[in-house]
Amino acid sequence: MPQEKSIPHNILGSAFLLGFAMFAPMASIPPMEYILKEELLVTHAQISLLFTIPLIMLVALSIPGGLLADRIGIRKAAGIGAIIIVVGSLLRGTATDFSSLLAFTFIYGTGFGLVFPSLPKLVSVWVPREKAGVATGIFSAGMAVGVALPVAITVPVIFPMTNTFQGTFFIWAIPTIVATILWWILVKNSPHRSTSDEPPSQSNVLFRQVLQNKNLWLVAILLLLNNFFMWTWVGWTPALMTQKGATPDLAALIASVSMWVVIPSVFLIPRLSYKLGVRKPFIWIPSFVLAFVSLGAIFISVPMGWVLMTLAGIANGTRFVTIMALPVEMMPKETVGIASGLIISIGYIGGVIGPLIGGHLFDLTGSLDLSLLVLIGVSVATGSIALKIPETGSKPKPEK
Repeated sequence: MPQEKSIPHNILGSAFLLGFAMFAPMASIPPMEYILKEELLVTHAQISLLFTIPLIMLVALSIPGGLLADRIGIRKAAGIGAIIIVVGSLLRGTATDFSSLLAFTFIYGTGFGLVFPSLPKLVSVWVPREKAGVATGIFSAGMAVGVALPVAITVPVIFPMTNTFQGTFFIWAIPTIVATILWWILVKNSPHRSTSDEPPSQSNVLFRQVLQNKNLWLVAILLLLNNFFMWTWVGWTPALMTQKGATPDLAALIASVSMWVVIPSVFLIPRLSYKLGVRKPFIWIPSFVLAFVSLGAIFISVPMGWVLMTLAGIANGTRFVTIMALPVEMMPKETVGIASGLIISIGYIGGVIGPLIGGHLFDLTGSLDLSLLVLIGVSVATGSIALKIPETGSKPKPEK
């Protein structure tokens, strides 16, 4: 079909914007951690909970969300989720205490959990398999911008506009409205039939096939460990740099570097991976780099933070985009939605427990050093497991 010959830019452009919009409200939390802690009279662990609620809902809803995308189509499933994100994001701007903010964040998180599993499915039905990594890099870049920009500008630029955390949440709801409108306008129905065309018995067979794929479970564990590291790092590096002596504004800017450098990484690394015809080195090498980065974070001064965040961002972006493309490469088209939902549901458990453990240890010790030691172990474990997964790349054939 013509749609399969090249990457449809309107589709992936919409996915980029939606990826940005779904992460921006979440990523506004870490730089405001000290503001929320003071105004709401809560602990570091409670702020961690507020930050991780979207990931909790992602864990709970990824499999149902993947099945929904398979049944009613990506456009409707992600579009409904996007509307819920808008509602929850706007309601957060009306919160008056921690309980109401928590409740409204659960609403936002529900939409988050429905949208995310639709994006890998989008790649599988609109993009040729050999370009899956490149396409995954496009919507992953949107997610990276959705984290980097709020971390960098929430405190120095957005918060002063209203001098309230509620007003800040209102402002960060604007991108969700824009992205949702453009999604419904630009994204068309899939060129392939969905599993709604299949009888329920066939859908059950496909689901069992996914559950029985041992390699897919290894990918899910890799994503769990990856997200344990990534979201602990994103959630607590502003506080880490503040502890090193940086002002809150400077700490947030330095911390945001680790996400800014993800953007070129998720565009360039898939192309390099496909050119070389290998995937595994793009998971295990970054994992051992991140172990080194975590150790260095214990001892660095503020000026060295720029270098460390750059290394962490490149390694994180490389590993994440490679892992996210694996289900598209490993599984048949008709099971990608289910498979992606499975690995996302399991994988983002790491994104929940990592920041919560970091916040709890911070409350107990007044330092993030112990959390960084945990990240060293997680990184080594990720690299070791990556060596055991099958190679899904195809080495380029020598020219005659």
